[in-house]
Amino acid sequence: MSARVARAAWARCWGVGCHRRASRLPVPPLGNAGVAELLRDAAAVEDAPWEAAARRTPGQCSVLLFPGQGSQVVGMARGLLRYPRVRELYAAAQRVLGYDLLELSLRGPQEALERTVHCQPAVFVASLAAVEKLHHLQPEAIENCVAAAGFSVGEFAALVFAGAMEFSEGLYAVKIRAEAMQEASEAVPSGMLSVLGKPQSKFNFACLEAREHCKSLGIENPVCEVANYLFPDCRVISGHLEALQFLQKNSSRYHFRRTKMLPVSGGFHTRLMEPAVEPLTQVLKTIDFKEPLVSVHSNVHGNKYTHPKHIQKLLVKQLVSPVKWEQTIRAIYERKKGTEFPKTFEVGPGKQLGAVLKSCNLQAWKSYSHVEVLEADEAQDL
Repeated sequence: MSARVARAAWARCWGVGCHRRASRLPVPPLGNAGVAELLRDAAAVEDAPWEAAARRTPGQCSVLLFPGQGSQVVGMARGLLRYPRVRELYAAAQRVLGYDLLELSLRGPQEALERTVHCQPAVFVASLAAVEKLHHLQPEAIENCVAAAGFSVGEFAALVFAGAMEFSEGLYAVKIRAEAMQEASEAVPSGMLSVLGKPQSKFNFACLEAREHCKSLGIENPVCEVANYLFPDCRVISGHLEALQFLQKNSSRYHFRRTKMLPVSGGFHTRLMEPAVEPLTQVLKTIDFKEPLVSVHSNVHGNKYTHPKHIQKLLVKQLVSPVKWEQTIRAIYERKKGTEFPKTFEVGPGKQLGAVLKSCNLQAWKSYSHVEVLEADEAQDL
């Protein structure tokens, strides 16, 4: 598949140049003529993708990484509003969500923005708005994109970027997902603990002992397990709050160098999220998924999607399964010695995925850039 067709994929999420039997949800109006022409040009070369691919060296290719919940910060989107279609994107989001997401993103309050029900849509929209900024400043980054991956809710943004579903479809699915996860979180006091360990750290054994501790407190069927594989010796553990507190108190016993509670409201990517499975399943059934026009990697196993029919199943499974980000990075950047690495762009709030990339693959990180969403000063961008 020609990476240049990524432009056509980006058109799809706006409903430009590809009119499917589409969603009943509101879609943004078309962008200006210059953007539309650029996107139509991409569609025009779709018939000869391999010729375009043959002209690109690995170092000319690009990868887009979409952050997840926890990256949100008041003020995000401030550095995006000058770019074409970004305000239209937020206007469309307001119609889907029923509230002013731009106002919340720009001015908070932080406590409201950090609620799962708000921060997942906020990160999703900010990330796609950052793609629009990248498209404006470095169109070749979109033209030459060969792969995309998103962390947790970021996977929905990656799939929209790649044309697998439309913007409004993806946002509505994120809305339902966030509401269901918020409700599941409120049912059981739970959370997520970031743990930086050592080679001798035994994460699974630590989780087992934390579960035993919970049982001693009278908690039935306690949950404490690895929820995110970030990079070697670094994991995020999800579960009952009592289990996470036990791990923090006894961190030296398990050779943990550092532990930190994450700003999320629940034990995500564990069976504590099982109540959210059915609502998400039902909304995803209404979406006619298309084949991604650039490779998108699934959080569940780290490999790229091979067929549209797998998308619904894996997005649901992701809710109750660990995010295998370390495995995803390995799959994207694995190459023969001496082969150039692609340019990597983190599109969305925060630079966490860049920090993880640095710890996973230093050589790949040397070609990393972040698309700033906070500041309007272009000198600080890219």
